[in-house]
Amino acid sequence: MARFTVKGQDVNIEQWNEQATQTIVFLHGFTGSTNTWKKIVSQLPSNIRCIAVDLIGHGKTAAPATVEFYSMDFQVELLHELFHHLQLDTFSLVGYSMGGRVALSYAVRYPAAIEHLLLESASPGLKDDQERSIRKQADDTLAEKILANGIESFVTKWENIPLFASQKSLPAVVQQEIRTERMQQSEIGLANSLRGMGTGVMPELWGKLNTLTMPVTLVTGQLDGKFIQLNIEMQEYMKKANHLIIPAVGHAIHVENPTKFATIVKETIS
Repeated sequence: MARFTVKGQDVNIEQWNEQATQTIVFLHGFTGSTNTWKKIVSQLPSNIRCIAVDLIGHGKTAAPATVEFYSMDFQVELLHELFHHLQLDTFSLVGYSMGGRVALSYAVRYPAAIEHLLLESASPGLKDDQERSIRKQADDTLAEKILANGIESFVTKWENIPLFASQKSLPAVVQQEIRTERMQQSEIGLANSLRGMGTGVMPELWGKLNTLTMPVTLVTGQLDGKFIQLNIEMQEYMKKANHLIIPAVGHAIHVENPTKFATIVKETIS
């Protein structure tokens, strides 16, 4: 692991194969960390430099008390400065769920840096103002509950939401790994992530999808109907997008079938 001070915040990353010339950057989802990607990276060839980043408020990266540090704009600029420190001019970018929204936001702002964009169970935000307002209110309420009731209470409820129902069939040891990663988060980091870059407050990107000219791979799970429909629509806006629907998995393909997800990364990026 390595830590960098970027825009006044300590940012934690994990790197593999640092001397390789081709680079893939991985961005985890809400409640995740660099640990999210270890099973994927272990199955990738050694000629690929892999970098996993703890996003603001997650893992070992700073979790400031001020919500402004969690805005999508700040997170994108934080990453851009981090990539400059790492001397990354061009690279492929992989993002899952919340990390997919961050990856897409970065690609829209800095398209020349991205060789290939892979989005797992991601969205460009909400088009409708009323829907955005409802989602913001729900995220704010959840943030308040996290702070009031603590991390364990939140994680127990979070792992039982319908979005993750398909994970109940995973081996107990894998379910425990996921829970352990979630339990290592901080209340303020998760609460402010919801408030600062939740789907209800992030700038929506539907109108900018057609500006992306790099190859884009959209990945969704067969059991995740909501995100399948979202990604079908996203693909229609994009110039070079390919949408893959993976059988017998839900929202977190990289968790439920890591070998398949690693194969997708190898076949589409490397």
